[in-house]
Amino acid sequence: MLRLKEEFQKIIIKQCLEEFPNEACGILAGKDGRVEKVYLMTNIDKSPQSYIMDPKEQLKVQKEMRTLGLEMVGIYHSHTASEARPSARDIDEVFYPDAFYVIVSLKDKFNPQIHAFKINEGDVEEKEVCIE
Repeated sequence: MLRLKEEFQKIIIKQCLEEFPNEACGILAGKDGRVEKVYLMTNIDKSPQSYIMDPKEQLKVQKEMRTLGLEMVGIYHSHTASEARPSARDIDEVFYPDAFYVIVSLKDKFNPQIHAFKINEGDVEEKEVCIE
């Protein structure tokens, strides 16, 4: 289960809406599935169909997480016109099988949907998202 504070949910959705029509992305840091910090990342791909996190930002975030004693709990990105389900590309580009992959669907921008998944070697399993 992914535990996400309501405040973080609002921050993530706000970023996704602001970056529309392009996909937004970020890193969720914490421990044991509980998000303690959200890092808004730059999508250097600037695309409505894909995202690539800025490598310099990623390195900075990884160093800060290590300093704070946090782990990468998950990676999130938005789907601007489709459901909150991993695309074939999302599944192919999993580099952290222990992390939650969180997708925010903006198919209905007035009612964004957030879903979390564990993806390992093509196997996709939806996980509960608990908003606290």
